[in-house]
Amino acid sequence: MEIHKALYTTRMMRRLRPDPIPLEVQARILDAAVRAPNGANTQRWHFVAVDDRDLIAEFAELFRRARALEYEKFSTGTGPMVAPAPGRDPEDHAETMRRIKESGDYLADHFEEIPLLLFVFAIDDLGGANIYPAIWSVLLAARAEGVGGVMTLVLRNFEDRVNELLGVPVEEGWNMSAMLTLGYPRGKWGVAANRHPVHEVSSRNGWNTPFGVEVPQPLWPPRDDAMGTLAAVG
Repeated sequence: MEIHKALYTTRMMRRLRPDPIPLEVQARILDAAVRAPNGANTQRWHFVAVDDRDLIAEFAELFRRARALEYEKFSTGTGPMVAPAPGRDPEDHAETMRRIKESGDYLADHFEEIPLLLFVFAIDDLGGANIYPAIWSVLLAARAEGVGGVMTLVLRNFEDRVNELLGVPVEEGWNMSAMLTLGYPRGKWGVAANRHPVHEVSSRNGWNTPFGVEVPQPLWPPRDDAMGTLAAVG
């Protein structure tokens, strides 16, 4: 798959089919992930693939409980992403959160159908600097295979139980960074929508100084007039 197509169309997919992901596909995805950059090439990561139906059922119950805790926080104004980003419209933010919850409800209700969970663990992760490139590589490589997914942190609410179920050697310093749900999506791929354009979220040589060009529309797929528009504004 062409790299820009992968970058522009890889998005969170929560509506997944139950069809199993072949082992060779899983191997290609993780083989790409372990090529990700990481500090001093220490590779302090470990991936646990879960396709056992009984285990997935256990994690489904934990996921629903953890998600309920997060939305309880949200309803009282104490959870993450409660407030819109500075300068953003509160109504737009509320609508975005409503859509995300609706999509997440589907994932929670159909969690037992997910064909593959991927738990990602790290040691001395420096705030995610060493593991998130690998996680993004998982999602990009999965996209190239026609596999969709979503990364979630909610099971950190029950991290001890996750460690117990998976036999994680926590005494060695391993911590769960994230869990990914992976499967063939029911929906269609497309350019990620509802993104604020580059010139609204970027500056040059200092905060809130103009970036230099405006990018009113996605630059992929390429259009004949795209670079001309940039040149005229820059």
